[in-house]
Amino acid sequence: MAIIDSSIAKAKEVLDKGGLIGLPTETVYGLAGNALDPKAAAHIFEVKARPSFDPLIVHSDSLERLSPYVKDIPEAAQKLADAFWPGSLTMVLPRSEKIHDLITSGLDTVAVRVPKHQLALNLLSQLDFPVAAPSANPFGYISPTSAQHVQDGLGEKIDYILDGGDCFVGVESTIVGFPNGIPTIYRKGGIPVEEIEKVIGKVEVNAQSSSQPQAPGMLHRHYAPNAQLLLGDIKKMIEEYKGKDFVTLSLSSSFDNVPEENQFTLSKEGDLNEAARNLFKTLRLIDKKNPSFILGEWMPEEGLGRAMNDRIKRAAALG
Repeated sequence: MAIIDSSIAKAKEVLDKGGLIGLPTETVYGLAGNALDPKAAAHIFEVKARPSFDPLIVHSDSLERLSPYVKDIPEAAQKLADAFWPGSLTMVLPRSEKIHDLITSGLDTVAVRVPKHQLALNLLSQLDFPVAAPSANPFGYISPTSAQHVQDGLGEKIDYILDGGDCFVGVESTIVGFPNGIPTIYRKGGIPVEEIEKVIGKVEVNAQSSSQPQAPGMLHRHYAPNAQLLLGDIKKMIEEYKGKDFVTLSLSSSFDNVPEENQFTLSKEGDLNEAARNLFKTLRLIDKKNPSFILGEWMPEEGLGRAMNDRIKRAAALG
């Protein structure tokens, strides 16, 4: 199993030698390797069993240190970087020749981000290269929000996990691109759409998942628990599935006719930020219970509720 520790020196040593580590960020833990080393990039795809057509996100500690890997930074991108970096925002920009095709899955753009996690920033500032870091979980499974989650999923395949505690955002970064100069959200995430629009005005929102994604995290089925996730009016579904092996997953509701141990709420106060932090952790707890069905509900379509609905939709494999 992997070593779990908080030593930046040890993490740097593994990365410098071409190895992979579990990397804490504010969103989820990443599986990090040298983004300029094709062998390390290939190893990321191998360890995750990730399709080679799903591009990776490149991380460093500042826009200045990411700039050699992009050809152009549009004015809107500069404004977003000033407003949200370090933070839960990934931007898809024209790539430079320094970035290998493996990282971008052959696209002429590269996804870049500066995470808002002090331990990660301290490590990234000491490296001579950026890192590629998709979520540190087997492909298609629930994203990890703690070092132990990484250990559970990939501990036998990597040597080291940098322990930065539990992630305090809990859903992946928002991804914004600029096709034809139009700011477009490819994936809803840790920065709400409303906050982005306050900085650069109205944006397009790409609601479509894809089997040939233009940005990371656009695949149709993703973040999936083992049980079948059903979405709708939980009270009605409880009656429909009476006698079957199910649990409930709600924002804050409880149900009189369901055993307490079979009810999972994301935030007793209905706080969407708290719910986002708890989403992936709760899905993992449900997996340990191993029910046949999860009776769930949509979140309010506002703030981080939008990002959670995106993840819930993918977990349920809805079109």
